[in-house]
Amino acid sequence: MDPRQKELLKRFGSNVTLEEKEGCVYLSGEVSSWEDAVSAGQLCAKSGSKTHVVNDIRVSGLEMKETKIPRFTDDAIDGKRPDVLIIGAGVVGCAIARELSKWKLDVLLVEKEYDVALHASSRNDGMVHPGIDIHPGLVKKKLNNRGNRMYTRICSELNVPFDRCGQFLCFDRKNILPILYMTLPYWLLTGVGATRVHTYDSLRKKEPDVSPEVKCALEFKRAGIVCPYGLTIAYAENAVQNGVKLSLDTAVLKMKLVDGRIKAVKTNRGTVFPKLVINAAGVFAEDIAEMAGDRFFSIHPRKGTNSILDRKARRFVNTTYSLMGTQSKDEHTKGGGVVGTVDGNVLVGPDAIETPDKENFDTDAKSIKNTFLRHSQVAPWLKSGDIITYFTGVRAPTYEEDFIVEPGRRTKNLLHAAGIQSPGLTAAPAIGEKIAKLAIKKLKKTGRVEKNAAFDPVRVPILRPSEMSKAERAALIEREPDYGEIVCRCEEVSRGEIIAALHRPVPCATVDGVKRRVRPGMGRCQGGFCGPLVLKLISQNLDIPEEKVRKGTQDSELLFGPKGAAL
Repeated sequence: MDPRQKELLKRFGSNVTLEEKEGCVYLSGEVSSWEDAVSAGQLCAKSGSKTHVVNDIRVSGLEMKETKIPRFTDDAIDGKRPDVLIIGAGVVGCAIARELSKWKLDVLLVEKEYDVALHASSRNDGMVHPGIDIHPGLVKKKLNNRGNRMYTRICSELNVPFDRCGQFLCFDRKNILPILYMTLPYWLLTGVGATRVHTYDSLRKKEPDVSPEVKCALEFKRAGIVCPYGLTIAYAENAVQNGVKLSLDTAVLKMKLVDGRIKAVKTNRGTVFPKLVINAAGVFAEDIAEMAGDRFFSIHPRKGTNSILDRKARRFVNTTYSLMGTQSKDEHTKGGGVVGTVDGNVLVGPDAIETPDKENFDTDAKSIKNTFLRHSQVAPWLKSGDIITYFTGVRAPTYEEDFIVEPGRRTKNLLHAAGIQSPGLTAAPAIGEKIAKLAIKKLKKTGRVEKNAAFDPVRVPILRPSEMSKAERAALIEREPDYGEIVCRCEEVSRGEIIAALHRPVPCATVDGVKRRVRPGMGRCQGGFCGPLVLKLISQNLDIPEEKVRKGTQDSELLFGPKGAAL
């Protein structure tokens, strides 16, 4: 008997069966909890293996939630015949789109949400990882190392703030110092880059507010921080600027296959006929693979919650730091820690909890309390009173805990960028580069593909008066008075910045969309003062009735009706 089947029998009796075919392990049957279903998949998986687990185990009594899709239909993209259809406008999909815009191609990027970066690409801590806890040999190790090295150039071209601040992995035992010195060649060998051992005193020259219990640390100098949704928006804007078509509120519903090729893709906004399809759908990547007749992996969603601290906490954090040993071995998370942000806040978290719901963005007090308790061991200055808000993201791991960046195995005109969990943000530039190369190779088999001589790698950012010198700000305000009227006092956001955000290459017509671009509502009051002003500016500049302006998603209008209407 297969040892895995033997172990399944031991744990679940005859309720779970295993079948190995076409290079995959297929699990079926029924168990009593989601945790059991996930553990069965993990039992049969081998990290980094090309033999993937397809987990179709049912959970008794569990009703799976339907994917949220736009409720309207139209023919906005009906009949289009793009060279490439990219499904998913997270950071990976947008990075792929931008890479493909370097070629003379008709590229269509579709996203089921009202904006880009609404799932994992905005719901993470923004760390650019050096790759310290990724096993050599994994696809994500190679792409993490490559992506990390690309960040300085990419962020410079896209005019996105990026700080290669470094990361401290702290230890509460002094006697581990000799071992830390012995690890230095390993870090160089595995591509982590410049690494330094810090003693008690040298650590505090860099991070004076770490716990007195911390005795020493490893500093990984390649680590950095970036605004994840800011980067995604910049990628999308530059892609559109270079010819990519973006269709938001566009959900893929069905595919038609002929002779192992995708011939048609049906969406709520019409049917398109692409030459090549790229699956960058995050937690929905397995659903897209199923539609395309190429499902050879499973995604088991894993959520994590972060707390955002007020700007005043930033004085305690110069880099990012965490304490070794505060993370459970079965959590499958980078462990997060205390992370300073490029926007002047501090993030604390995340945790890692398996969930059957791919859009489970709920936050709960237990997660917040647990992450605070964990990270207060390295940062005793943490106070729950400094929390201004929290958020939850859902990662998209495969059971093998590795990325899938490869052509379809059964469907000829399909590429997968799937299983992209942490460090997906770090790896995104490299994933975009690799998928684009695979795409061009496939397209060249059917005809000539030329470089886009007009490609412009530079994205012009929105002007930020708060970051200018007094003389520069005065000159800007004299030229454009809207930049002299402050709308958001917490974040010092001007009327001019908000108006500029409404007229960028990627559509923005919601309060949350403006918030992600220029930060009104990101401060201590969380939009309590500036929210109504932002709503009014959206209405005035985009000719939308005030009662129709949405916070974000469908049915999120902020007003009950027109001004003066009876309730």
